Amino acid sequence: MENENKHKKYAKELDVAVRVVHMACTLCQRVQESLVSRSNDQVLSKDDDSPVTVADWSVQATVSWILSETFRDQNVSIIAEEDVQTLSKDDSAGLLAAVANTVNEILAEASKYGLQSPTEALGGAQILEAISRCNSTGGPIGRHWVLDPVDGTLGFVRGDQYAIALALIENGKVVIGVLGCPNYPMRKELLNHFHQCYQSISKSPLPTSDTGQKGCVIYAQRGSGEAWMQPLIHGNNKFQWPNSANRIKVSSIDDPELATFCEPVEKSNSNHIFSAGVAHSMGLKKQPLRVHSMVKYAAIARGDAEIFMKFASCGYKEKIWDHAAGVVIVEEAGGVVTDAGGRPLNFSRGIYLEGLDRGIIACSGASLHEKLIGAVYASWDSSNL
Repeated sequence: MENENKHKKYAKELDVAVRVVHMACTLCQRVQESLVSRSNDQVLSKDDDSPVTVADWSVQATVSWILSETFRDQNVSIIAEEDVQTLSKDDSAGLLAAVANTVNEILAEASKYGLQSPTEALGGAQILEAISRCNSTGGPIGRHWVLDPVDGTLGFVRGDQYAIALALIENGKVVIGVLGCPNYPMRKELLNHFHQCYQSISKSPLPTSDTGQKGCVIYAQRGSGEAWMQPLIHGNNKFQWPNSANRIKVSSIDDPELATFCEPVEKSNSNHIFSAGVAHSMGLKKQPLRVHSMVKYAAIARGDAEIFMKFASCGYKEKIWDHAAGVVIVEEAGGVVTDAGGRPLNFSRGIYLEGLDRGIIACSGASLHEKLIGAVYASWDSSNL
């Protein structure tokens, strides 16, 4: 009974989170199409040199507005990646207008997703307020929504894989995770695994009959023992819960020689040399599947890959919005996620995953996880990390 009451406790939060991520996926698809068809004047560079687009700000404003309006009695706390520094500059009026147009266009269609639209279009000041409202720093007490509006922005601007990630943390524990993966196909057989390198789905167009199978939203609630996947909303279709949801589970493969492991595309985000050493030590035979964004967590949860490892370069601090949603989804799908020392990730210490032992590893099961940790220790002494 306690477990059942726990599920009811988050029923509304999960429902709203899934719906708003569907909205965000549609928004991102539209912006991505405009980036491909026009010049890239909608792409800027943040201080850390990663590209940020109209989509990042638009998703953050949209999700912030929906959550704040829906849960207005809760003094909503939101932790998110983007700030309004660039958008607030005098010479950014055109950029702010583009964001406002994008946000208002999707909010006008909110009823299609079973959500409430504003009574009138949001102005620039309201857009900036919605984005800047996402300034929480989290911590061990209370409820905090965690959003990465476009995770894998490089993948986004290249027409490759990216994700919209939304999670809910309560008293330091991730209780809900939702991943929107607009370019990730519903059917595993549509994935292209190349042994020389990974090529995105977008570079190998899907057959016409399968275009409706492109894109999915994956979600899970802590303690349910279940993870689910829904197709994206296409055309004029309306969201009808549970929207053709299919339960997903991790792979049953526990032989390293048969396992597929994935890692970040960018070398700046992960030490590929050390990962290769660990893979060799563990006996992995397949070439790594290099994928942008938290789609890697989706691949583990769906059984498309068995291992994800990320060993960041010295000085890089992992942020909670890059992992929260993916971790709970993988765990509820039957997988294991820890740091490289085997300890659970700690989401209670602010915006960073403090105290990580070397890196982050995710596996489809306990057997592979144990072997992977052993391989990490075996490889560590010979590395120069």
